[in-house]
Amino acid sequence: MITVDNLRLQFGGQVLFSNVDLQFTAGNCYGIIGANGSGKSTFLRILSGEIDSADGNVYIDAKARMSVLKQNQNMYDMYSVMDTVIMGNPRLYECGREKDAIYEKDEMTDEDGMRASELEELFAELGGWEAESDASRILQGLGVAPEYHGTPMSAMDPRLKVKVLLAQALFGKPDIILLDEPTNNLDLASVVWLEDFLMDYEGTVLVVSHDRYFLNNVCTHIVDIDFGKIKMYVGNYDFWYESSQLVQRLMKDQSKKVEQKREELQAFIARFSANKSKSRQATSRRKLLEKLSVEEMPASSRRYPWVGFKADREPGKDRLFVSGVTKSLDSEILLNDVSFIVGKEDKIAVIGRNERAVTMLFKILMGEAEPDAGTVKWGVSTTQAYFPGDNSAFFEGCGLNIMDWMRQFSEDKRESYLRAFLGRMLFSGDEVYKTVSVLSGGEKVRCMLSKLMLSGANSLLLDQPTNHLDLESIAALNNGMSAFPHNIIFSSHDHQLTQTVANRIIEIHGDGTITDRMCTYDEYMDLNKA
Repeated sequence: MITVDNLRLQFGGQVLFSNVDLQFTAGNCYGIIGANGSGKSTFLRILSGEIDSADGNVYIDAKARMSVLKQNQNMYDMYSVMDTVIMGNPRLYECGREKDAIYEKDEMTDEDGMRASELEELFAELGGWEAESDASRILQGLGVAPEYHGTPMSAMDPRLKVKVLLAQALFGKPDIILLDEPTNNLDLASVVWLEDFLMDYEGTVLVVSHDRYFLNNVCTHIVDIDFGKIKMYVGNYDFWYESSQLVQRLMKDQSKKVEQKREELQAFIARFSANKSKSRQATSRRKLLEKLSVEEMPASSRRYPWVGFKADREPGKDRLFVSGVTKSLDSEILLNDVSFIVGKEDKIAVIGRNERAVTMLFKILMGEAEPDAGTVKWGVSTTQAYFPGDNSAFFEGCGLNIMDWMRQFSEDKRESYLRAFLGRMLFSGDEVYKTVSVLSGGEKVRCMLSKLMLSGANSLLLDQPTNHLDLESIAALNNGMSAFPHNIIFSSHDHQLTQTVANRIIEIHGDGTITDRMCTYDEYMDLNKA
C-alpha cells in the first residue's frame, strides 16, 4: 500500500535518517517509535505528502484514500462537529454539499436534475445515507456526547476538539490511516474503544504513540527510528523492548559464543511467538515471528532516566480522610458528596471522563482549592508532594537555569550533587544551564519529577504525569511508582502504568459521585463489562 524508497531527511545539517527502504501493507498496524527529536512526526508528514524529503521517494497506491489526524485544533472552527467528522471523507462531504446546493435552488434546470441524479447515486455509493450515524457512533465511542454533535467547533473544549479530529481521521473507512499521538487527551475508556476500532480495521495504520499498552494491543510491527536509520520489526512494543534489551546485554558480553547467543535469541522468539493476544492480527503476527531470524533482532541506543521516590520518614496509621466533599464550578457539579479513606497499602488511580473533576479532586486534596462542602484531613505524620496537571506556573517567566531551578527544592545545594542528580534525569553537560522557560514539555515533566524525588514526601499525588513523556521516561516513571512503598494517588492516560501501579480505583462519574473499588484497573474494567 505504501512503499518507501531510499528516503533521507536532513534538518539544519543534521541527518535524522537515511537509506530508508520500507513497505507498509494492508491489514497491519505499524507503531513508530524513537527518542524525542528523532523524527517520528516528521516521518508521518513525509508519508502524508505534507513535507518533502531530502532524497528518496514515497509511492502510494493511486486508488487508496489516506486519512491523517490533524494537529491544528482551530482548523475547523467555522464548521459543526458533525460536519468536521464527515469531512474526513472529502469526496463524500463535497458530494453532499453540491447535492444540497442544487435542491436549495428556487428553480432547477434540466441540467441540475441530471446532476442531482448523478450525485444521489454517488452519495449512496459513498455511504452518505449512513454518514451521520457512523460519525455519531465514532464520536460517542471517543466520549463526545450526542448533545455536542451539532455544536460549532469554535465552541468546543480543546480536549473535546482533539477527539473530534480523531473521529474525523477514523471516519469513512479510509484505506490508510496516519495517527500522530492519537491517545493524547483521551480518557482510558476512549483509548480502549480506539484499540478495538483499530483491531477490527482492515486497512493500513501507522501510529506514533507513547502509550505502551496501546502499542502492544494494536501493533503487528514496530518501526524504530534509531542510529539515524528506520528499521521495521515484526511484533508489538513489548517484543521490541525485551528483545532490544536482550541484544544490548549480549552485545556487551563479547565472550559469549555466537551459537549460544543464537540459541538464546531463538528461544526468546519462540516464547514470544506462543503468546496470545486479543488482537485480530494475532495469528498472522505469530506466523511472522516464527520466520524471524536472529539477524533481524533489534538493538537500541535509547537512554532511560532514573526515577525513584524515597520518603524521609515513615507515615503512621492515619493517612487521609475525605468526607462529603462537594464542588461545583461554572454551574457544573464536579464532585458530589465524595467520601473515602486511604489505607496503608493503597495506591489509588482516579479515573473519569471529566478531567476537570479529576483535577479538582487533586487540588482539593492538596489545599489548592476549597470544597463547597465536606472536609479533607491528612494524618499528622504524612507529608505530601504534588505533580499538577498544569505545571506552567513553575516555568513561565522564570529566568532560572535548570541547575538553579532544582537548587530551590534541594537541601543539598552543592553543584556536584545537583549535577549528578540531573544526569540521572538525562540533563548532562551544558544542558543544566538551559533556562527552564524554554524547555520542552517532556523536559519540564522530568524537572517536576525531580522536584518530587527531592521532596522526601511519603504521600505522592500525581495528576497526568505521563503527558509529554517519551516511552523511555514513562517506563522509568512506572518503575519508580511501582517501587514506592507508601501511598500514591494518581491519574494517567497510560493503561499499563495504571494497571501495574494501582491496587484501588476511584472513578468520578458525570454527576460527580464516585465508585470506589479495591482492585486493579483491568479487574475494574471487567467488572463494568459484566
